[in-house]
Amino acid sequence: MAYILNTPDDVRAMLDVVGLDSLDQLFDMIPPEYRLKRPLAIPKAMSELELTTHVSGLAARNAGADVRPCFLGGGCYDHFVPAVVDSLASRGEFYTAYTPYQAEASQGTLQATFEYQTLVTQLTGMDVSNASLYDGGSAVAEAVLMAMSVTRRLGRVVVAGSVHPEYLQIVRTLLANLEPEVVSVPARNGRVDRNELAAAVTDETCAVVLQYPNFFGVLEDVEALVEAAHAKGALAIVSVDPISLGLLRRPDTYGADIVVAEGQSLGNYLAYGGPYLGMLACRDEYVRKMPGRVVGQTTDRRGNRCWVLTLQTREQHIRREKATSNICTNQGLLALRASIYLSVMGPKGLREAAELSTRKAHYAAERLASVPGLSLAFDAPFFKEFAIRSSRAPDAVLAEVGRLGYHGGIALGRFNPEWADLILVAVTEKRTKAEIDGLTEAYRKALAG
Repeated sequence: MAYILNTPDDVRAMLDVVGLDSLDQLFDMIPPEYRLKRPLAIPKAMSELELTTHVSGLAARNAGADVRPCFLGGGCYDHFVPAVVDSLASRGEFYTAYTPYQAEASQGTLQATFEYQTLVTQLTGMDVSNASLYDGGSAVAEAVLMAMSVTRRLGRVVVAGSVHPEYLQIVRTLLANLEPEVVSVPARNGRVDRNELAAAVTDETCAVVLQYPNFFGVLEDVEALVEAAHAKGALAIVSVDPISLGLLRRPDTYGADIVVAEGQSLGNYLAYGGPYLGMLACRDEYVRKMPGRVVGQTTDRRGNRCWVLTLQTREQHIRREKATSNICTNQGLLALRASIYLSVMGPKGLREAAELSTRKAHYAAERLASVPGLSLAFDAPFFKEFAIRSSRAPDAVLAEVGRLGYHGGIALGRFNPEWADLILVAVTEKRTKAEIDGLTEAYRKALAG
């Protein structure tokens, strides 16, 4: 929709309707000390040509994953997106649809959500999925609230130290003014010790939060960690990489109670940080404690197959004290993209993407470990992501690697001072041998300098 400013006559007409003499009177209720006392530093107006040139210049300064080979990870990945995903998801009936609330939700939108839920349950092995959440971090936090409601325990939440630090931060923020204590169990050598985690789980622990593969890309002994949670009656919340499920065991096979994920890698671009897609699935007995909404299949009065919003446990729909969450919506368009991606890839395609990512990541790890000043941080099996230890400051090394034309990884010191010499590198199926070899040479030059 084109933006057309209000003319002085428009403003005058609106002020007359509400009985005011000036725009300043609209803000009389704001104490004077909180009002802006200085003029806004707005530059001189530009012509359309000047503005277009200026904005194009700003956009050109961005160095996205499509400009240079991308080895960034930490929850967001540069996976291949088949052209059919863009083609179908950009259709007007999907692209412009308003979020599905109640009766006004179209059958097409509801069916797309139902298909998404079905695909998520097939992917994870869980019984039921909701219609999606905001992103992977909020999905973890919502799962913790869900576990509190299921177990009716308010004493403690245990989070493995190998879970994404931002996910832990979100959980801490959400529970800051609630009863449960948040306990983080350190990840030593890239993994959490089963005995150390078991010692942190008490009889009042509602949930244990795990990540598999974990933040470092390492494969934990997830079954033993889940058993440690269940031994004290706590629920096991497992955050997964959806692509990894093309190769690794489904969470239902090792006893996960609630499965969450960041769904960005399923047909969604990096897009400079969002919007992304939170996934949440669980066992059938917990469905009434699940946040958000669930679409179900039924028949209409003529016997035709149709779809309905079966559960809407949001505070906008039911009494606030009965709501499972105050979350306001699902990521309908991004969930649709994930559905198209999974449908097109199928089990075989997803497995191929996972296998290629794994093999290329191991090749990259071997090459980078040969660079003087670099070494693999952890002697442990990993999926498509791994940590390397740098003899020079990672920020300086990555800056030089960037100048040489590569998004070389993430400096982990920003998350934890103990990781000050670590760099996280991710390799997807898109990366070529030439790009990996080029990255290795860029690191070699950066370390030599």
